[in-house]
Amino acid sequence: MPFPWSKRPLATPLPRKPKSASKEWANSLLFAVVAATLIRWSAVEAYVIPSESMEHTLLVGDYLFVSKLHYGPRTPQTPLQVPLTHQTLPGLDIPSYSDLIQLPTYRFPGFSSVQRNDVVVFHVPHEQQRPADLRTFLIKRCIAVAGDTLELRQGQVFLNGQPGPIGGQPQITYFMAVANPNDEVRQALHEQGVVDYTEPDGLPAATTDPETGQTGYYLSCPARVAAFFRRQPYVRALTVAGGILPANTLFPDAADFHVSGAVSAVPHHWQLDTYGPLPVPKQGQTIQLTPANAAMYYKIVAQYEHNQGITWQDGMMQQHGQPLTRYTIKQNYYFMMGDNRHNSEDSRFWGFVPEDHLVGKAVLVWFSLDPYADFFHKVRWNRLFRPVS
Repeated sequence: MPFPWSKRPLATPLPRKPKSASKEWANSLLFAVVAATLIRWSAVEAYVIPSESMEHTLLVGDYLFVSKLHYGPRTPQTPLQVPLTHQTLPGLDIPSYSDLIQLPTYRFPGFSSVQRNDVVVFHVPHEQQRPADLRTFLIKRCIAVAGDTLELRQGQVFLNGQPGPIGGQPQITYFMAVANPNDEVRQALHEQGVVDYTEPDGLPAATTDPETGQTGYYLSCPARVAAFFRRQPYVRALTVAGGILPANTLFPDAADFHVSGAVSAVPHHWQLDTYGPLPVPKQGQTIQLTPANAAMYYKIVAQYEHNQGITWQDGMMQQHGQPLTRYTIKQNYYFMMGDNRHNSEDSRFWGFVPEDHLVGKAVLVWFSLDPYADFFHKVRWNRLFRPVS
C-alpha cells in the first residue's frame, strides 16, 4: 500500500526573477576578467619590446605573444604582492619584499624544454631585493643550454667545440668612416634599417672616431647590412667597434653582478667577442670548487639555490665558516645573449639564468609601432603576425 502522501501533487517552483541588465553585465565582466587572468597566467601573455638589445630580430615597438605552455606555467610565489615595509636602496626608493608571504613555486609540465636559439622571456637574475616572480622581465636568445660548453671566438659562437648555428639576425657595432657625412648617407642608413634610439630622429649622428680621427657613424647592424655599406663608394672603411671593457666587468670575473663586489681569484679577462670556454651547469652535476672556477658558481650556491650560511672570502666560498669545495647543482641553467651583441646586457655580464626564472617562449609579433615614424607610417605593417625565430 503506497504511503498516503505519495499521491500529493508536487509543489510548483516559483518562477525565477529575471536578472537586471546591470547584473548581467557585471557577471559577464567578472567572467571575462577571470578567464583573461587564467589565460595570462597559464597560456599566453603579451609584452612590448622597450629596448634595442634584440635588434634586428625584435624591434623597439614590437608587441609579442609569449607562450607559457612551452616551458610550463608556474604557480605564483607571492600571491599577495603588497609590500609591508619599504627600504631605500642606492638611487632607488623601492619596496622591500622580505616581509611578504612567499609560497613554494611549482612549474606545471610544458610541451617542450628550452632549446638553443629559443627567444626566451625570463626574470632578471640579479635583482636580489625582490622575489623571483616580481623581478624585471628580460628577453634574450638562449645560446647554450644546460650541459653545453660555450665559447665566443671573434664573435662566432662555438658550442662544445663546434661552430653553433645561430638563429635570428644578430648584429654587431661598427664604425663607418665616410668621405662626406651628408643626406645621401643618412638616407641609406634609414633604408637599411639602422637606428640609434638615443638620437631625436632615430638615426646615427655623424661623429669622429677617437682612435683614427676619421669622420663617420657608429652603427649596429646585421652582417648583410655591413656588406651593403662596404660596397658603397662613399664608405672609406667599416671596422668592428665593440670596444674593450675594463677589468672585472664581465662574468665570471665579476662574480656577483650589481649585488656585491665579489670577483674571481683567477681572472679570465674575457671580452664581448672573445669569451669562454664556459661550462653551463646541469642539474645533478657535481662540481669540484677551486679558486679557478668558484666565481662561476657563487651566485648559484649563494642565491639561486637558497643555501644557508654561504659567504665569499679570498676567492672561495664558505658555508657556516667552513670552506666549500664540492657542490651538486640542483636545477638546470641557461646562457642568454641579445642579438644586438655589442648593445646587450646579458649572461656575459651577470651569468647563468636559472630554470625557475623562465617565464615563456616568444612566439609571435602581433603588432608593431615605429617610435620615429609619422602618423601615416607609424604601424610596421610588414611585421604584423610575424613568427619569432
